[in-house]
Amino acid sequence: MITYVTQFAADSSGSGIGALGIDGKAFIIQLVTFVLAFWVLQRFAFKPILKIMNERRKTIEDGVSLGEQMKKDQAALQAKVADMLADARKEADGIIAGAQDASRQAIREAEDKAREKAAGILTEAESRIATETSRARKKLESELVGLISDATEAIIGEKVDAKKDAQLIDRALKGSKA
Repeated sequence: MITYVTQFAADSSGSGIGALGIDGKAFIIQLVTFVLAFWVLQRFAFKPILKIMNERRKTIEDGVSLGEQMKKDQAALQAKVADMLADARKEADGIIAGAQDASRQAIREAEDKAREKAAGILTEAESRIATETSRARKKLESELVGLISDATEAIIGEKVDAKKDAQLIDRALKGSKA
């Protein structure tokens, strides 16, 4: 077959491949060189390059799938965080409500104690006032007796002692009865 191509190519007269200006021997040498170059590149260049490209593709696909998985995990984590925050808010609201109730109760207790203390102070003050009033009356009575005694001495013109004072009171009482 090669002889047929070479004969066909050798005929460089005006017809066939020769008419196109193609040399058959050069064409076959170029074809063999091309096949040999293709085989060398296939064996030593294309396979390693394809291997590296496949590894890169696999790495990229793994990265993409990992990214998608991370997005899913992130969404799940965000949902979990949102649930935990909602629970924490409910718990905080409960704690605040409990603290407010406790503070109201403490205020009521303090107010009740203050009322009791104020009532005790008021009762003590009333008893002191009553005691002081009683003392003041006794003192006023003794001073009044002394003044009456002095006034009686001035009117009668005599010195009045306790014995005479009793006689005068008895006379005054007898005189008012009669």
